[in-house]
Amino acid sequence: MSLFRVERSSALPVDEAWRRLTDFRAHGRLVPLTRTRLLSAGPTGAGSRFVARTGVGRLAFDDPMEVVRWEPPESGRPGVCGLEKRGRVVLGRAVIEVYGAPGGGSRAVWVEELRVRGVPRVLDPVLAFAGRRLFGRAMDGLLSM
Repeated sequence: MSLFRVERSSALPVDEAWRRLTDFRAHGRLVPLTRTRLLSAGPTGAGSRFVARTGVGRLAFDDPMEVVRWEPPESGRPGVCGLEKRGRVVLGRAVIEVYGAPGGGSRAVWVEELRVRGVPRVLDPVLAFAGRRLFGRAMDGLLSM
């Protein structure tokens, strides 16, 4: 599995950074060639499911995910969201953490373990590099919206 970590600081308050980073429909607007569809009704929480469809036409695949941990920030405690990727192509897990920053603002950390079926493990460093770039850009976009 490819493992990568992305960190970003923001002037946004913790609650707003959390709201933006866990708006999974917005992720699809920021990741190239990707659209996100929510499968669960109601507010996001543990058990919520969604699918990110990436690609064009017949060269597209679904990346179904489920929220397995949902702890919004509260009383100085960081927010933590855990995701499980359960697709036929993309497997793994991700954890999004949002902390208060000293002097105000927030700090967000995204850690992901990713496996793409059919991609040899020797290419894990390439996947990690691409993941850091892709998710870093997505975090930048979400935190600046």
